[in-house]
Amino acid sequence: MTFTIYPAIDMRGGKCVRLLQGDYNKETVYGDSPYEMAKVFADEGAEWIHMVDLDGAKAGQRVNHEHVLEVAKKLNVKVQIGGGIRSEDDVAFYLEHGVSRVILGSAAISDPDFVKAMLAKYGEKIAIGIDAKDGYVATEGWLNTSNVKATELGKTLADAGAEVFIFTDIATDGMLSGPNIKAIVEMEEATGKQVIASGGVSQLKDLVNLKEYEASGVAGAIVGKALYTKQFTVKEALSEVNGR
Repeated sequence: MTFTIYPAIDMRGGKCVRLLQGDYNKETVYGDSPYEMAKVFADEGAEWIHMVDLDGAKAGQRVNHEHVLEVAKKLNVKVQIGGGIRSEDDVAFYLEHGVSRVILGSAAISDPDFVKAMLAKYGEKIAIGIDAKDGYVATEGWLNTSNVKATELGKTLADAGAEVFIFTDIATDGMLSGPNIKAIVEMEEATGKQVIASGGVSQLKDLVNLKEYEASGVAGAIVGKALYTKQFTVKEALSEVNGR
């Protein structure tokens, strides 16, 4: 297993944006074309692109899917997509159109039976996105916090067949403050599965620190704001963690 860097493209209104701690009122636009942004990342060596349909997450249905399919079809990268995926039709739509992995997040709380059915049917093509605030699961684009502990949800879904988790500590997201490694490792220990870290990566050293836990299942990191604010490039990140 190599430690995978996932450049993030968050889409709102067809543009590439970043939200601060998931706040829709704290948005910065970084590009007009998700495809062009993905192409930059792919040209620098990215093997995966992490895409989020922010409009979809809020609306509860697919909104920016055309941009996702364009990236999946035209670029030699694997794509994982989250946001607004609430039905098997949504899951099948993406997987049948070249997307490699679909992320289910809020549905893990609102409709656990659906999530378990998708895990049973599609296996590793489903990633579970767990966003935590003070250790508890946040849902609906982080607008709500549940009374479910993040690690408990992780364990339940690992038992149901989940192999890949994406864990975000909301307090660190978009803050360039460094990832919450303690919470990430706790999630890995609770699930015993691959955990992709999301939120807080601000410098190459953060990636090196996360990679130290690769053997125990921390499989990669999603990087967003640090790339957009030019703290480092995808190429530099890959060189740092995988020596290439």
